[in-house]
Amino acid sequence: MNLDAIARKLRAEIERHDDRYYALDAPSVPDAEYDRLFRELQAIEAEHPELVTPDSPTRRVGGRALEMFAPVRHAVPMLSIHTETDTGASGAFVFDAGKRRDLGLSENDPAIEYIAELKFDGLAINLRYEDGVLTRAATRGDGETGEDVTGNVCTVREIPLRLRDLPGQRTPPEVLEVRGEIYMKRADFERFNARAQATGEKTLANPRNAAAGSIRQLDAKSAANRPLSFFAYGLGETRGWPMPATHSGILDALREMGLPVCAERAVLRGPQALADFHARVGKRRSELPFDIDGVVYKVNSLALQQKLGFISREPRWAVAHKYPAEEAVTEVLGIDVQVGRTGALTPVARLAPVSVGGVTVTNATLHNEGEVRRKDVRVGDSVVVYRAGDVIPEVMRVLPEKRPPQAAEFVMPPLCPVCGSRVTRGEDEAVARCGGGLYCPAQRKQALIHFASRRAMDIDGLGEKLVDQLVDLDLLRTPAEIYALTLPTLAGLERVAKKSAANLLAAIEHSKQTTLARFIYALGIRNVGETTAKDLARHFGGLDRLSQADETALTLVASVGPVVAQCLRQFFSEPHNLDVIGQLRAAGVNWPENAGETRAEAGALAGKILVLTGTLPTLSRDQAKALIEAAGGKVSGSVSKKTDYVVVGEEAGSKLDKAKELKLNVIDEARLRGLIETTGSGKKE
Repeated sequence: MNLDAIARKLRAEIERHDDRYYALDAPSVPDAEYDRLFRELQAIEAEHPELVTPDSPTRRVGGRALEMFAPVRHAVPMLSIHTETDTGASGAFVFDAGKRRDLGLSENDPAIEYIAELKFDGLAINLRYEDGVLTRAATRGDGETGEDVTGNVCTVREIPLRLRDLPGQRTPPEVLEVRGEIYMKRADFERFNARAQATGEKTLANPRNAAAGSIRQLDAKSAANRPLSFFAYGLGETRGWPMPATHSGILDALREMGLPVCAERAVLRGPQALADFHARVGKRRSELPFDIDGVVYKVNSLALQQKLGFISREPRWAVAHKYPAEEAVTEVLGIDVQVGRTGALTPVARLAPVSVGGVTVTNATLHNEGEVRRKDVRVGDSVVVYRAGDVIPEVMRVLPEKRPPQAAEFVMPPLCPVCGSRVTRGEDEAVARCGGGLYCPAQRKQALIHFASRRAMDIDGLGEKLVDQLVDLDLLRTPAEIYALTLPTLAGLERVAKKSAANLLAAIEHSKQTTLARFIYALGIRNVGETTAKDLARHFGGLDRLSQADETALTLVASVGPVVAQCLRQFFSEPHNLDVIGQLRAAGVNWPENAGETRAEAGALAGKILVLTGTLPTLSRDQAKALIEAAGGKVSGSVSKKTDYVVVGEEAGSKLDKAKELKLNVIDEARLRGLIETTGSGKKE
């Protein structure tokens, strides 16, 4: 098979997988296999540019950055739809009465057939397909002229680069312009912002602005990193396509061609059915995976649409029936700080009461100190507040032109407002945290549940519901008080039988005999998991030596880097935490201690730290780890300057990139085996 045929086969296979994944939500292959096919096609096209086709999936990764967007004149204007601002049921009746009047219908004539759809809150786009292939994408602009954003739109994987043929259709339409909305799902928006906050990058204001801003990025590679979605809802210019008789028929045909069409639509008769649809969707609005700001009613018959025509750049056969606004302007009365169950300190704007989305809002999250600084929110400012469904209201932006002279800047308090422990923040972290993990009431339930969990102190029977009861009744404040619980106290709780209470007390007593590694893990120190807890116990041998170690001494432990060392020092330097540990020991919690590591373990990889990435030819991840540990080495989950070797297999990811960046020793499975055998026999590498 020649390269051209191979490329065609790869494109067809990738297109089939894309359709299964994005259109049908039924992935047909693992991500690794998909990535392999994609890279193979990329390699062929890079070496033979003459084989690249307009509908190649490689267009989705983004090309060179543009200096500006070229103007595109729409063959059929992209008109706006009249908005019905009455958010009650009467909006549907007003629209229907107007259409019956325009069509000259009497009371005795049948009800008009409509199609009701959702009004998406994103960016309107026009997709031009010629002979089934996407050739151009343009924004709405002023309705007559938009901007050419083809390169960026090609990165939206839900938009097919080639249309599927309809059953019985010999050739694709000569021209088919599809109108629709590019939007960002709420979950994708939250994930993108979480990653951005973790890496110190700029976050997105809201899903609607995120969609518009992404498509108008001059660098398509930047747009490709934004998780965008698409829904088709109408047509522009068409040539060489037998048009269905109804708008609902058009949407069904677009779906068969491979274009995403929202399933939340209905063909209805009469105004009451429209009003019911509006109310029904309104109740479920917060449950939808994307933002909407209303529903759209359209006369379903294309013949009647043509008869009704247009008025002042608006179709007379359609209307947008809005919901209450989700944005409003109000004043910041103060900025308070809330402490979450993990100790995270979150600034919260105290607001002058304002109605947003039909709900009175008095508070809005500001996320973290960095966000307060970036948005420059001050006490006394006028701000735009955003709320979507059940999403926590947030401050979108400040209106600086309304700022009073006395507006005060926010300062993060040095002590926890709940327990008075010191507030700390890691060097690369955006979130400030309370250091009183075992003591702080705000973190109480989380700390107790973790302390009692199976891999920690393994107190069978002390689960989330029981902890909730004990804390809510103020019967349990710190992990040490677990060991002071009595049979009458437990048996007196709701849904706790005397036998269950006795069994729990026996489990609490049994948990007193533990190991140092379990106890360290049970303390819930930030960034200290089971593996790190074991390494710390092995290295120091005793809790006192661990609690007194400085950051330099801590980083000598295999799985401890600067961030973990800082977390450990912050935890053990907080007097409240040391008090609780002292109370636990006084209650009888104990473990065997030893002198700690006095020499490097014997073995071919003694003292070496290795990282595994990708799929090895013959060894599973667990088998490779066992082989390394048997030779005295330690396996870490992350690459750092302390890593001695990075063992790579197929589909190696970002760890390999990090290893190359740090110029570390990169080896494969055969080299790993040879290293163990050669070094183990006493020979030099």
